[in-house]
Amino acid sequence: MTMLKSDFNYDLPEELIAQTPVEPRDSSRLMAIDRATGEITHDHFYNIDQYLRPGDLLVMNDSKVFPARIYGTKRGSGGHVEFLLLKRLSLTEWETLVHPGKRLKPGAIVDFPEGLSAEILDVVDDGNRVVRFSFEGDFFDILDRIGQMPLPPYITEKLQNKDRYNTIYCRETGSAAAPTAGLHFTENVFRKLADKGIDTAYVTLHVGLGTFRPVKEDNILDHKMHVEHYSVPEITAQKIRRCKANGGRVISVGTTSCRTLESAAGVKPELFAPTEADRGTAPLTGSSSPILTQDTGIFIYPGYEFKVIDGLITNFHLPESTLIMLVSAFLGREKTLHAYEVAVQERYRFFS
Repeated sequence: MTMLKSDFNYDLPEELIAQTPVEPRDSSRLMAIDRATGEITHDHFYNIDQYLRPGDLLVMNDSKVFPARIYGTKRGSGGHVEFLLLKRLSLTEWETLVHPGKRLKPGAIVDFPEGLSAEILDVVDDGNRVVRFSFEGDFFDILDRIGQMPLPPYITEKLQNKDRYNTIYCRETGSAAAPTAGLHFTENVFRKLADKGIDTAYVTLHVGLGTFRPVKEDNILDHKMHVEHYSVPEITAQKIRRCKANGGRVISVGTTSCRTLESAAGVKPELFAPTEADRGTAPLTGSSSPILTQDTGIFIYPGYEFKVIDGLITNFHLPESTLIMLVSAFLGREKTLHAYEVAVQERYRFFS
């Protein structure tokens, strides 16, 4: 079977790629698309509640982006070194992208500001390094002081405010890139949702820089997805079962929330399967502790049958990316590409 990468291409003028965020967050333009008919409505995000119904449930990724890019010097030579932290392996060990990598063999030590240092332990796939950090105090506090946010490759402007590249509800530190669909939510939007009887729930998926990795294969079925870590709290699973039992819709805020829910349903189908006991409005007793924690490399493209989500809130995505393929799986490829064509005509801001 063949599915061509070029089938997910579109033309985008470079000037439509937003370099700075709009203020306030919820004033971003909104394109609402009827999944059944393809009908398009133009609005603003602060009216998102108008496209939802009482009893619907929004599921959001509460992962927090940390300043994962740090600069140091090689002990002994004084050569400048850049680290990009990709994946936490233990309390002190990380998989990192190192530049320049050729000079950093196992055993080399790199010194950073604030008393932070790192020893190269191993060279792994793609030339990445496993490193062990030595430090005093809180590791992420140190990163907040010395690190920089690893912005997407299409953003060339320097970020003025680190908090602006996080959602207002983020709490679980671990992402190297933001779950950007949630950036548009404000306290005002949450109030309007609550007033309408629309609930929210959270999952955690730590977004890696693999989310920006291009599909190199012409046949997308040959593409190997990056792996990311996720967890689903018990209370979120309960809320999803209740929503479905009561006839509501589960709306995924972003592709990362979607990949989390669909991955979890693939591993544990009963997690979100409603029963008669889930109906009604009795107080839920689930905890915020994870009921499922896994790695996922799920690749969602047209032909995939969605198991959990009934709606999707997402930003525009890069041509030929795995994310536009996910949207095409949910909405249909032709409707998706038509929506992108309209967005270009209407001068929407791409991507984040």
